[in-house]
This record gives sequence, C-alpha cells and structure tokens, in this order.
Amino acid sequence: MSTTAGPHTNPFPQEALVGELLEEAALTLDELARACRVPPGWVIERVESGLIDVSPSQPGVWRFTSASLVRARRLVSLETTFDAAPELAALTTDLIEEVAQLRQRLRDAGLDE
Repeated sequence: MSTTAGPHTNPFPQEALVGELLEEAALTLDELARACRVPPGWVIERVESGLIDVSPSQPGVWRFTSASLVRARRLVSLETTFDAAPELAALTTDLIEEVAQLRQRLRDAGLDE
C-alpha cells in the first residue's frame, strides 16, 4: 500500500456518514466531505466551480442538503471510476438527474410501464 496521497486518495477512514437524510437536514462542509470520502478541499473546489449547490445559511457558513450529498457522491464516483474531469462528471450528473425527474413525471402521469 502506498503512503503517498494521490488526487483521489481517501484520507478518511472507512467510517463515513451513512444513513438517510431528510430534506431539512443540513450537512457542514466537513460532514459532506467525510460522507463522500474526499478532503474538504475537493468540496470547496466543486462549490466554487458551481458544480455543487450550497444551501442558504448564515453568511460564511456552508450547509448542504441531502440532494447535494447525492450529487457530490455521484460526482466522486464518476470522477474516480472514469477519471473524468469535474465538469464532465457534473454534466453527466445533470443528465442522470434530468432523466430521473422525467421518469418521475411519467410515473406521476400514470404513463410509466
């Protein structure tokens, strides 16, 4: 096992936040990073690039919803699995989210099969 940390090396132990989040729940920057098994800097870069949304909170305090957690985990997965650039992973994530929304609309309209 290598002792040097690469760009996608997990600096956190295997214990990540696992569970079900409610929409009202909000994660801090450190909690989101730990749940995604990435360093906080990874999250900061994606927020500053507009790839992950921050919930309105107190000035200077970042909070993340469960939707942001799902999106961040998907970004991590795409970036690491396919060695995708963050922007490409975000575009793919956008398309996955849009397909899910369209499928939900079909179900709501009773048109799913």
